[in-house]
Amino acid sequence: MVKNYNTKKPEPTIIFIFGGSGDLNQRKLTPALYNLWMDGLMPGQFAIVGTGRTDYSDEKFREHLLNGINEFSRRKDDQNGSWEKFAQSISYLRMDVDNPADYEGIATIISNYETSWKVSAHVLFYLAVAPQLVPEIATNLNKLTKAKDILRSRIVVEKPFGHDLKSAQELNKLLTNLFDEGQIYRIDHYLGKETVQNILALRFANALFEPIWNRNYIDHVQITAAETVGVEDRGGYYERSGALRDMVQNHILQLLCMVAMEAPVSFEADEIRNKKSDVLNAIRKIKKEEVQRYAVRGQYSSGWIQGQQEKAYREEKGVAPNSNVDTFAAVKFYIDNWRWQGVPFYVRTGKYLTEKTTLITIQFKEAPKYAFPPEATETWRANRLTISIQPEEDIRLLFQAKRPGQTMSLNPVNMVFSYADSYHEPQPEAYETLLLDALMGNPTQFMRGDQVEVAWEVIEPILDTWENRPPVDFPNYAPGTWGPEDAEALIAREGRNWITLPPKRKGKE
Repeated sequence: MVKNYNTKKPEPTIIFIFGGSGDLNQRKLTPALYNLWMDGLMPGQFAIVGTGRTDYSDEKFREHLLNGINEFSRRKDDQNGSWEKFAQSISYLRMDVDNPADYEGIATIISNYETSWKVSAHVLFYLAVAPQLVPEIATNLNKLTKAKDILRSRIVVEKPFGHDLKSAQELNKLLTNLFDEGQIYRIDHYLGKETVQNILALRFANALFEPIWNRNYIDHVQITAAETVGVEDRGGYYERSGALRDMVQNHILQLLCMVAMEAPVSFEADEIRNKKSDVLNAIRKIKKEEVQRYAVRGQYSSGWIQGQQEKAYREEKGVAPNSNVDTFAAVKFYIDNWRWQGVPFYVRTGKYLTEKTTLITIQFKEAPKYAFPPEATETWRANRLTISIQPEEDIRLLFQAKRPGQTMSLNPVNMVFSYADSYHEPQPEAYETLLLDALMGNPTQFMRGDQVEVAWEVIEPILDTWENRPPVDFPNYAPGTWGPEDAEALIAREGRNWITLPPKRKGKE
């Protein structure tokens, strides 16, 4: 077991995972909790209770989770008997979330552990369930005495948080009537990624960047979140979602907030979240009649990608044959405040694109060329800061340098910080970071209710317009491309282009 140098550990905690027999728990949650335990970061006394309708014994449930460890954990080859010790704290409660009587089993488990541990335990209710089950579970949990303990009970809610602004407001109202806002942890796993968290360190711990992080020096910002897979077996879910809802409303807008927020005076949770809310409130609302100028949608056709022939979206299981759901979305945002006035933020996301990547690009304005001879400026490039979040995690600064020789010839070169090269210890998975924060009662990286609603307000005009104006050109892009032609036109109209990194980024640049 890795020694933990953090002297503060979570208090004794019971973790209830609703949807414990489901895919999210097997692939992400239990592997994350296991890694935290291996790192010495779990509470000294803890219990993990999975709930679900599947008829598991404790032993069969542990076997099911071990299969997930062996397939998905970053420590699948580093166990040495540790799993057997960890698994002693795992049990299973078969229950129907629609049956209020079944929640008495939760109350009994809490009481038994508190009696055994001789402490008043913290309780974490993790709702790894379909969104439509959240209201029923939350309502029933509220009837438990322990859930009313504001200081010791928390509820973690997975995205999507609502289907639109109205449903998000209704869900927020329900949850805040049942729980204190400080108990509600709306999770977005992107915020747990190491490179995302490093954005704040990069900006505010370095005098090099903050003085030029504004409209005076930055030409525009790009955020790309691209996937090389289609909807796979999630066609039924995706029919109710689409790229704009699934990615832009939460993940991408949260990345935009990290890039655009003002400097915090502290790293207290509400201070950070207030700064993010300020950004969301400052995003210019797109008028419905202007949506076509600011937003582009796409849907993939059949075609070849990475040597495989793939079906069109409309041929996927669970998808309507005439579906108008977007599998690609690109939007141009403006932030109307002193720092960012007039600087466009271009974002795009899609399925079956050329490569899997999440990339933030800060494009600076060009330096004047008049002092250099013509031949020096043939390969002239404006300075650029690129933050690669996945699959490779690095930060690179593009700048001009003189080539060796007797002439003044300039070339753009990259200065690269690579996590893999600089730090050899394994990085925690995003869910590890966020689960530890939830155990510690630190809501900094979780979305507050007002943030969720304002994010919906930002994209609501686009959603309404798209739903009322069915596209006439779907499907409009092939697998293995960067999306529809209109996405290129969106940025090219102002003399810019989408920026990508070379597919292979190893060795010398």
